[in-house]
Amino acid sequence: MSDRETRPVRNDHPRTLTACIFDVDGVLLASPHERAWRDALLGFADPERFTTAIYQACVAGKPRLSGSLAALRALGVADAEGKVAAYAARKQKRLEALIDAGAVSTYPDALRFVQAVEALGWRMAVASSSKNATGMLRPVRLDPGRSLLDLFGVNVCGRDVRYGKPDPEIFLLASTELHVPPAECLVVEDAPAGIEAAHAGNMVALGVARHHDEHLLWAAGADLVVTSLDEVAVNELANGRLCRRLT
Repeated sequence: MSDRETRPVRNDHPRTLTACIFDVDGVLLASPHERAWRDALLGFADPERFTTAIYQACVAGKPRLSGSLAALRALGVADAEGKVAAYAARKQKRLEALIDAGAVSTYPDALRFVQAVEALGWRMAVASSSKNATGMLRPVRLDPGRSLLDLFGVNVCGRDVRYGKPDPEIFLLASTELHVPPAECLVVEDAPAGIEAAHAGNMVALGVARHHDEHLLWAAGADLVVTSLDEVAVNELANGRLCRRLT
């Protein structure tokens, strides 16, 4: 393991942090997006060639059409541009079927982290390019009176933006609606494109490597990479410092 991967945080200088913006798929929820992309490939390419590594590096975090094109190009599909819309539509249909079948689960460490950040008094937002994100979040119950979605004061998931990640537009929109300057926002992401978007927006980027892809998140510019959000020292966030908990 390289020094870059083991260092506790890229930027050791504290800064004022008052808000947190969360991606959804891969951060809060284990959704069937990757499976849907893979299943939908039948007829375009061998689905077995669509690995988790390809999904994380090329597709995760991007808008549907951008992800479709990136996947087809990564697999060397002929006339990828001409097949983008059909592949994306097939993926969406498969995704909806998987969601209806209950193929969505919550990451327990994410629930603990969200509630810990809420206890800090921070403003929070969810920001995903997926138009399915809100529908997947709403059924997640924290207790009989609240859903996970209720914890977020701002929801910009699935908004029509001009540019998808790695452009920072969706995160800047969340910052605006939170009424918090971008420099005071911490973004929690699992995809390299999301990490790049956070930094392009002058935000602090926390990478969650749930697929042994720490190197991709460090390379994208993450300020800290963890494999579980339980590793983050939440008490230090109040001081503007993003670092690991002491074990």
